[in-house]
Amino acid sequence: MTPKGQKRGNGLKKGECTASKLKPHLRRYRETATLVSSKLKKRFEGWIAGKVSPLASLGITPNALSMMGLAASLVSAWCYVSWRTSTYMLPLAGVFILVSGFIDAIDGVLARVTGQASVFGGFLDSVLDRYSDAVVLSAIVYAGLCHPAWGLAAIVGSLMVSYTRARAEAAGVKMAAVGFAERAERMVFLALTSMAAYYNLQILFWGVAVLAVVAQFTVLQRAAHFYKESRKL
Repeated sequence: MTPKGQKRGNGLKKGECTASKLKPHLRRYRETATLVSSKLKKRFEGWIAGKVSPLASLGITPNALSMMGLAASLVSAWCYVSWRTSTYMLPLAGVFILVSGFIDAIDGVLARVTGQASVFGGFLDSVLDRYSDAVVLSAIVYAGLCHPAWGLAAIVGSLMVSYTRARAEAAGVKMAAVGFAERAERMVFLALTSMAAYYNLQILFWGVAVLAVVAQFTVLQRAAHFYKESRKL
């Protein structure tokens, strides 16, 4: 018999017990997701490494590729702003987002394959990526394709996801593959919703809202990861 007023078991409340049971599952999920993401990235880089070398023979440098990625994002932004002129502008905007993302994925590979990797190159690539994110989302807001509040939240969230990684790694905490929605996932999601908006504009409208929420959630995930890891330093 349990004495009156005493809790059964180890004295944990129901909510605390549930949370303690979920933590191992969440940790395993995060570790699995990180492992899968890392393996996919290595496979892609291994596959593309032999195919980017000809770019160097054409005089294309990693920094030039980074600039091309920004240019593709600017074209995508123009497509969003011009969406009223043609029904194909939104799918085309999505295509150029994917083009920008692909270029962003290979510029680092080209730098490593050709021995042109540099601190400045990494810095330039990161800065141009932030401009790319901001100009695309700003164009969506300007074109009236989403609610301004959701658009602003998506812009801030996207920038903060990158900032939390940069700040954490500057402090010595690795942040690669940490978080639900890294830049690649966000770009693919936005591209797909833009293409689907050809059939219904509301898909992009709510897609930006979802993007804003998952970006902020990713920031919280990275903050929690940094807090945990920083205590070990």
